[in-house]
Amino acid sequence: MTETPRTPLTPAEVEAVARAAHAGQTDKAGRPYAEHLHAVAEGVRRRGGDEEQIAAAWLHDAVEDDRLSEQWLEGAALTRRTKDIVLAVTRRPGEPPEAYAGRVLATPGALLVKEADLAHNADPVRLAVLDEATRTRLTEKYARMRALLGLVPGGGEAPREPRGPAGPGKV
Repeated sequence: MTETPRTPLTPAEVEAVARAAHAGQTDKAGRPYAEHLHAVAEGVRRRGGDEEQIAAAWLHDAVEDDRLSEQWLEGAALTRRTKDIVLAVTRRPGEPPEAYAGRVLATPGALLVKEADLAHNADPVRLAVLDEATRTRLTEKYARMRALLGLVPGGGEAPREPRGPAGPGKV
């Protein structure tokens, strides 16, 4: 029996699901987690991402943070591409950074979402409120991941994948 295709959730519906899933969660600085989700979604939009990538940006930490299950994601009214991006950027326990980066690079559309995530996570204003040891650890972690993904310092990216219709271009 084949499943009847459903209309994907609208951008506003995806945002509402993500905000509800992360309700009450805060980042390491004590800020509402939804601020990070919004910043990543906006970062994807500014970088030329399409609606599927923006939807994935809103949901990028939901499975990793056990806010939504993989079963929920698989059954959700989302495009296969959005689901694949969310799964690609979801870290698995004990997973080596190289394997994680390889999966992100191998999944069309995922690099842009991860780039926006890293950019917000590494924002000096966000990091400044953390203690020095945490700030140093996270700065090194994000720099290493950017290197593994081929993202150049300063927020640019080595060309790897289309950026939506226009073409290339977590604390």
